[in-house]
Amino acid sequence: MVEDEQKWPPWLKPLLRESFFVQCKLHADSHKSECNMYCLDCVNGALCSVCLHLHEDHRVIQIRRSSYHDVIRVSEIQKFLDISSVQTYVINSAKVVFLNERPQPKPGKGVTNTCEVCERSLLDSFRFCSLGCKIVGTSKIFERKKKISPEKKHLIMAVSDSDDSYSSNSHTRRRSNHNNATSFTPSTPPPTAASFRTVKRRKGIPHRAPMGGLIIEC
Repeated sequence: MVEDEQKWPPWLKPLLRESFFVQCKLHADSHKSECNMYCLDCVNGALCSVCLHLHEDHRVIQIRRSSYHDVIRVSEIQKFLDISSVQTYVINSAKVVFLNERPQPKPGKGVTNTCEVCERSLLDSFRFCSLGCKIVGTSKIFERKKKISPEKKHLIMAVSDSDDSYSSNSHTRRRSNHNNATSFTPSTPPPTAASFRTVKRRKGIPHRAPMGGLIIEC
C-alpha cells in the first residue's frame, strides 16, 4: 500500500475525486464562477477563473468536458504525470485523456482489447481507458489478483462451495439428531395373542361333577 501511494503524485487522487463544473462558492456573483481549474500545488479543490489570481506561479490545469465526463488535454497533464498506456482521444482537434472510468455495459462485437480494470473497449496499443483505471490497474493488489489463473480461481471457488455445503449438511444433521433425541417416546408394543387371551380370559364359576371331585372351568 505504501509503494502504491508513493508511486503517484499527492495531488492525483484528490484531483480524480473532485467535482468540477459547479459554481464557485467564493465568486458566485461572477459570470466566470464555473469551477474548471485545479491547482496541483495547493490541492484545495476546484477553482474558477476568478480564483486564479491567488495561484500565480502555481501549476494550474484546466478540466474540460466530453459527453458529461471530465477530461484533460494531453499537452497539459503529460508535463506532470506519466500517462503512458492510457488511451487518448481527439476532441476539438486536441488530444485528451479521461480522468475516471466510463461504464460500458458490454464490449461490442469484434473487440480485441479492453481496459484491464473496467473492460471498456480500447485500441490495441493501450491498457487503460482513464487515469483512474491506471491507478487501480498498476497497484500491487490488482496485479496479484491478475496472477491467479482462471483454473485456480475455479478451484478456489469449488473448495469454498464444498466447505459451505459440508458445514450446512453437518448443521442440518446436528439439528435432526437433536430433534429426534428430544421428541423420542418409546411406543407401546402391540398386544400379542397370548397377552390378549390373558386380558380377555375370565374364570368361570366352578361346578362340581356329579361323579367325582374333578373341577372343570368353563
